[in-house]
Amino acid sequence: MSRQATIRVPGSCGELVQGSIAGQDFLVSCPINLYSQVTVELSPLYQGIKVNKYVPRLVEAVQKTLIYLKQDGLGARVKIESDLLVGKGMASSTADITAAAAGVMLALDYPIDNQLIKEIALGIEPTDSIFLPGLQLFDHREGKLARYLGEAPLLDILIFTEMGKVDSTIFNQREDLGFLNYSKEGLVRQALNLIEKGIKKNKPELIGEGASLSSKAHQDILYKKGLEQLLGIIRGENGVYGVNIAHSGTLMGVLVNKQYPEEKLISIISREIPYLKYIRRAAIISGGIEGSK
Repeated sequence: MSRQATIRVPGSCGELVQGSIAGQDFLVSCPINLYSQVTVELSPLYQGIKVNKYVPRLVEAVQKTLIYLKQDGLGARVKIESDLLVGKGMASSTADITAAAAGVMLALDYPIDNQLIKEIALGIEPTDSIFLPGLQLFDHREGKLARYLGEAPLLDILIFTEMGKVDSTIFNQREDLGFLNYSKEGLVRQALNLIEKGIKKNKPELIGEGASLSSKAHQDILYKKGLEQLLGIIRGENGVYGVNIAHSGTLMGVLVNKQYPEEKLISIISREIPYLKYIRRAAIISGGIEGSK
């Protein structure tokens, strides 16, 4: 007899802010309404863990969860259906890993334990905060810090990407990363303060200002060729609040209000910055794990 559960976890359009303050690494992910949905089926009749895609980190997450729950005699069949691009900064790997771990828990009638999921995910790779409720300030490298900031504002985001891909695990292993993060701590502190105030007071212009500041502060770490030009294009545009980036990816997002008509702006950006590819419009949402049996 098999036991099954389906979980979905949102992806992210990069981060609203990322860096360090007083040596403490952190990020605030920017969850969006695009998802990784993972269905886990467990049975003692199955041999090993089989997945419909090549995702070794997800397999590791299933193995670790079964071992922790003392159910490693079970085999698994896993199906992933994902809206998320890989290597761009959409938190696709975190979404897959956390959804798989939660799927094992739910299939076995265990409560979904965010603390355990955090430990499993961080044992595999640096981890985004998308699986945690709301918007969270989160230590993506060691998990020492997780602080709820509030629910997501009613904002949409126009998602663009540069060419290429970035492996976030390799990025976080850079030997100069600690020094470079230290060098921008003042700007990151300002950016975080703006974002926290914007979330608390429901002022999207403060969130956009903080995200834009974090984006500019990150240029010495992972340069985005079109960032300054993009900020210039949107400056003064009614209903447009700022730009965020994937700090270890290729994405750039333009934060807009729900009623903003995007066609003209997308046309201008595509003409003026032709190497930026428009992906789609998405809604910024609160993070968290959703599941059913």
